[in-house]
Amino acid sequence: MTGEPTRQSETLRPNALLTFVMAVACGVAVANIYYAQPLLDTLARDFGVSRGTAGLIITMTQLGYAAGLILLVPLGDLLERRRLITVVSFGTALALAGTALAPGIGIFILCALATGVTAVVAQILVPFAAHLASDAERGRVVGRVMSGLLLGILLARVISGGIADAFGWRTVFALAAALMVIQALVLARLLPRERSHNRMSYGRLLLSVLTLMREEPLLRRRIFYGAMVFAAFSAFWTTMPFLLAGAPYHYNDSVIGLFGLLGVAGALCANLAGHLHDGGRSRAGTGSFLAMIALSFLVMAMFAEQLVAIMVGIILLDLGVQGTQILNQSAIYQLRPEARGRITTAYMTCYFLGGAAGSAAAAYLYVLGGWTGACALGGAFGVLGVLFWLTEFRPGTAARAASVCAQR
Repeated sequence: MTGEPTRQSETLRPNALLTFVMAVACGVAVANIYYAQPLLDTLARDFGVSRGTAGLIITMTQLGYAAGLILLVPLGDLLERRRLITVVSFGTALALAGTALAPGIGIFILCALATGVTAVVAQILVPFAAHLASDAERGRVVGRVMSGLLLGILLARVISGGIADAFGWRTVFALAAALMVIQALVLARLLPRERSHNRMSYGRLLLSVLTLMREEPLLRRRIFYGAMVFAAFSAFWTTMPFLLAGAPYHYNDSVIGLFGLLGVAGALCANLAGHLHDGGRSRAGTGSFLAMIALSFLVMAMFAEQLVAIMVGIILLDLGVQGTQILNQSAIYQLRPEARGRITTAYMTCYFLGGAAGSAAAAYLYVLGGWTGACALGGAFGVLGVLFWLTEFRPGTAARAASVCAQR
């Protein structure tokens, strides 16, 4: 038997305290997979490995995240969510502790993989918030919760760079482990208890993800948009530390981490994207955000030695990525209320696989073609997204039907 989980709590409003708590929790959880990004140059030196090998830290973290999305997030449709979130949060703390104590690059990468697997607690919280919200305010609630998640991504780089310069990179991961323990205790106390009537076996639950992908054209379309934007995002943040650590910049880890603050514009855009969705302007917003991504890489490739151009490019990139992400998630959470965990799995697994591909390809393209090669890759992802978006305008196609569905 399947059905929407029994609701035992009040409707979640955009300005509610619980919305704020869930937003902070998403940010704290997802930050764990980004702490290493501004430290790649330092980690490569400390472990005595190449920059390409150091780039595998990001790739393996994202692959771990994809594995967690496949194996853990669907359990949100089957198990009591509060307990699931608490247990997985403690698992993240253990993985981070192992990272802080890693004696070599091999152990570090294994712990990074484990951190990625368990950091998916953020992707259990987002559909939980969507479930608790009313239909009329779902876009804004998702936007608020995602604002916290996006700020976590951005501040992670700033915090890790500063702490690493002052106290060493191991302190970054030790403090992150302690923070996850605190978060697990807080969420165990404050989250509502939500029981599901879903009686599927675990195996059938996982297989039903493929069924959803086959039956929902809107989900497939939004998956493609998501994979392209996160591939572009990962291509940039994997190679940007190498650019800024070399000539003519020669910045240290803390300064490189500060560039993450420019992405606050993307986090602030989350509320705007939520309003666009709730107001029925999802399609136009999606095209605009995808175009921003392609433009950002063009600017950064043409003016690689101009700091202002790099800063403008970062702002455009984060606006495009985060705006597209909010519109994607607001749209797909309208599809099947009883399957939001599995919808999240389908979408976010492909999203992070795209990111893993983008980071891995960019790290090696940087070795072969420098910053220009990395920007060409990132820009290509944005252009592919725009080209696919244009197919929404073809009359009488499933693509157009999916777009209409997204604006219901």
